Amino acid sequence: MWLAKELSPQLDVASPEAFPISHLPLPKVIKKLLFIKGITDLDKYEQLINPKLSSLADPYLLLNMKAAVERVYQSYLLQEKICVYADFDLDGSSGLALMKEGLEQLGFQNIICYQPKRLSQGYGFHAEVVEELSKENVKLIITIDVGITAHRAVATANLLKIDTIITDHHLPDDHLPEATFIVNPNQKACTSGLGYLCGAGVAFYFLRALARKFKEEKQESVQRLDLKKILDYLTLATLTDMVPLIKDNRTLVKFGLKQFETTDRPGFRHLLEHLNLSHRPLNAQDISIKFAPKLNALSRMENGILPIDLLTEKDSDKAAGLIGRVLENNEDRLQKQFDGETVAKKLVKEQSEDDFVFIAAEEFHRGVVGIIATKVSQELNKPAFIGALNPEDGNVVGSCRLPPNSLLHLIEIMKSAESKFLRFGGHQMAAGFEFKYTDLEEIRQLFRGYFKELKKGTTIFTKFYDVGIQWEELNEKTMTYLDQLGPFGQSFDLPLFNLQDSIVQSVRVLKGGHLKLSLSNVAKTQNAEALLFSPPMDRLFYEELIGLRCDVIAELQWNYYFGRKIQLLVKDIIPRGQA
Repeated sequence: MWLAKELSPQLDVASPEAFPISHLPLPKVIKKLLFIKGITDLDKYEQLINPKLSSLADPYLLLNMKAAVERVYQSYLLQEKICVYADFDLDGSSGLALMKEGLEQLGFQNIICYQPKRLSQGYGFHAEVVEELSKENVKLIITIDVGITAHRAVATANLLKIDTIITDHHLPDDHLPEATFIVNPNQKACTSGLGYLCGAGVAFYFLRALARKFKEEKQESVQRLDLKKILDYLTLATLTDMVPLIKDNRTLVKFGLKQFETTDRPGFRHLLEHLNLSHRPLNAQDISIKFAPKLNALSRMENGILPIDLLTEKDSDKAAGLIGRVLENNEDRLQKQFDGETVAKKLVKEQSEDDFVFIAAEEFHRGVVGIIATKVSQELNKPAFIGALNPEDGNVVGSCRLPPNSLLHLIEIMKSAESKFLRFGGHQMAAGFEFKYTDLEEIRQLFRGYFKELKKGTTIFTKFYDVGIQWEELNEKTMTYLDQLGPFGQSFDLPLFNLQDSIVQSVRVLKGGHLKLSLSNVAKTQNAEALLFSPPMDRLFYEELIGLRCDVIAELQWNYYFGRKIQLLVKDIIPRGQA
């Protein structure tokens, strides 16, 4: 069932009493959208469309920031060898790239970098790596996007007399590791209010504080550090790690998208050109849906090239040469994803009555389970848990995702079966887990009990669109104002519109089974193109869509091929008369 979030018909968005910014020359559908998102006065509206970097929170609000910066500054004076140790995902890779670039611009000479391999080593700050770093005479380790639960690695570092500064954003255990300093806005004692930052975001705030220290100490090298220049790294991390796009994150991403548009990073520039994203305005979805997956596939597949290689390559010719390998690797990822989705469709049918999907199979490639979980959760509007079975030890390692706009929390769901998981962790919308395959059915039963209790007297599983939009409102003026409200992302979702009373005039099947639709209003005086990616498993076959009178739940976007025109990205097609 789809329900509208939109305001009561009795509330007039043209009334200053009901809606203080009603005097602004905005399309009515945009005014409704602003009201739904809580943007009801001029100050909030100005902050939304014209954020300022000067309004960013003070980095010293983060617990232990001052002391940690002092330790790094002493390392600079002593020219100690520092290792920046980062997670393998795009948050960690982007954080590693911005920290490395920032430290080098500040004049640090002895910087080495390390990332564990996703498939062969797995997530974490590993004690055995610390032992190897000790042999290389490393005196300080700074982690990015990892380490908040790494008790053994930190203990090893302490034993080997290596100082550790943990910068992370993940939720800690009840007991923190005994690191030299921990900078994590989500540790209980931190009152910064910056818990929405991703791992690279915490690293960026660390650099802001370090730059201030260098300025206070009158170090001339601080003049070389341009924090705006590394906002492209931060934007990539923020948009791919599914953290809330609120407050400082919105401001940083808004400026970061502008940095992307004019980037001089050879790897970014060549990939943008190949994807036809150059020489035009970029939005959050361009980066998160079109650009980032090509890089994410590198760490997922481990075919001899990693995201950090393209992120930090400074030679244009070498970067251009890497693009072919990036795209070839992505094709490999797409094939394994397709194979996995085929298996998933078969297994999902066995769980059709459940309020969640929890499946595991040897056929799933460990590197793509997160993508499959995303696809399944979006198509079925259910939490999806997809696990790759290792037949050698009987363990299942997987990823889970929530559908857009979900009010559920993945960690809370998994806590209902906590005793059966070997480990789990992550965020509300995206997380990972490991368990013994022999416990699969018992976990399902515990989940069923959790959802049974959760469903009592709640509408948490209802699907919502934001506002209805009339055909006459589907125009360039609406799109222009919609663009101004961006960037859109987690906790500030891309709006879903209900284009009411439409007719499907034609359907064309594209590569991969996606559909290209031609829509019109009932009078056939206005037309629109639409895309339906991965048609839902329980929907009409495409032949049955032709001539259908329906409401279309969709996002609105620009199509830049052969000029610029409005295009709908369809999320659901509802035959007229159905709820």
